[in-house]
Amino acid sequence: MLADNLSTCSFIEAVQKTFDGKHPCCLCKAIAAGKKSEQKKEFTVQLQKFEFPLVKENLALIGPSDYQLVLQADTFADSLPQKPPTPPPRSIFA
Repeated sequence: MLADNLSTCSFIEAVQKTFDGKHPCCLCKAIAAGKKSEQKKEFTVQLQKFEFPLVKENLALIGPSDYQLVLQADTFADSLPQKPPTPPPRSIFA
């Protein structure tokens, strides 16, 4: 826009015309129209209320009648090797 104004006016007048806002170019008009259309779009938020069915207040959890507690075997101790050989071999360090 400044280049277009320079072809018809002096430098000072061209700069003033370009930035005063009273002489918008096609691009400025398109940007202004886009801003107006963006401002017109307003989104409405619709809140929904959740409804839950009524539940009896006396709620009881009952376990099965044939319940038995099963102890887990300690398999870690069985996987360990027996005592290390004594005395430890020292032929490497001698």
